[in-house]
Amino acid sequence: MKNLFVYYLAILLPIPLLISISNNSVFFTFLLLSYIVFRGFVDGQRLIEKGVIEKKDLWKSVLIPFWSSRFFRQLYLEK
Repeated sequence: MKNLFVYYLAILLPIPLLISISNNSVFFTFLLLSYIVFRGFVDGQRLIEKGVIEKKDLWKSVLIPFWSSRFFRQLYLEK
């Protein structure tokens, strides 16, 4: 996922689904929590492929909220 366009597509594509399901609160909550875990995994994979973090630190980006925000420039701005 070194391509910036593919990364943005992967993180933004599930959002319309979340918006369309927003009328059912239980299902929306489940999907929102799933998206948070998915997003952490995608962010971690991008950081691993770019060589910013090691593979053993992937769990931090999945389980610790906002952990990957430390690497904002590498995630969102650099190709």
